Amino acid sequence: MAIVRAAALTGTIRRASDHALGALGSERLLPVLPELRALLPGRGLRRGATVAVATTSGTAADSPSAGPVRSVGATSLVLALLAAASGAGSWCAVVGVPTLGAVAAAEAGIALDRLALVPHPGPDWTTVVAALLDGVDIVVAAPPGPIAPSVASRLAARARQRGSVLVSYGRWDGADITFDAVRGVWHGLERGRGRLRCRQLTIMARGRGAASAPRRTEVWWPALQRSRTSGVPTAPAAVHEGEAALEATG
Repeated sequence: MAIVRAAALTGTIRRASDHALGALGSERLLPVLPELRALLPGRGLRRGATVAVATTSGTAADSPSAGPVRSVGATSLVLALLAAASGAGSWCAVVGVPTLGAVAAAEAGIALDRLALVPHPGPDWTTVVAALLDGVDIVVAAPPGPIAPSVASRLAARARQRGSVLVSYGRWDGADITFDAVRGVWHGLERGRGRLRCRQLTIMARGRGAASAPRRTEVWWPALQRSRTSGVPTAPAAVHEGEAALEATG
């Protein structure tokens, strides 16, 4: 919080609502990677929206009593959501996700000089998230536990007022849209050896209003390449025919 306030005093950080009307563009949308545009009604992240990235995907089909199954690519999906906006000049923050590192963020194309990491916000989680929503375009926040509806409503309202995007790393009742990486396949291992080179994620999106109809897409991550002639996403050149795919479990 102190860092955000000090930066605001020097003009380094402005309110997210100022960005919405200023030099960063008069649009109310923040860009996303081309592969994710089909999942969003406006083909971008709408300022003021609340988005959720599922970290669990139902229960195990063969053992319902085992409880929720961990999402196969929640962290990769968060990085993918931030990449294009960060590259276009937006500020981003990640709160309460200690496993997300600067190296992974940089490799995803996120500008580290415009990224704030708060891995351990402590008991003032709500206050930290609210303060960041005042001056950061996209705030990713992992709820430390069940969030009271009144708290969720206040934070969502703050995002709308400030023109920022609140991304919950985990379930968020009332989210405008929820993303879920339902399947992840690693490529690069061949006959038991080799290096994991890239990941193919199957992503589902569902939400409210214009986003109520479920949508689905495939994303290669982190090495996203496109055919120069068709523009269709293709597997990276490093993935050769005959390489085995390792199903990801986390």
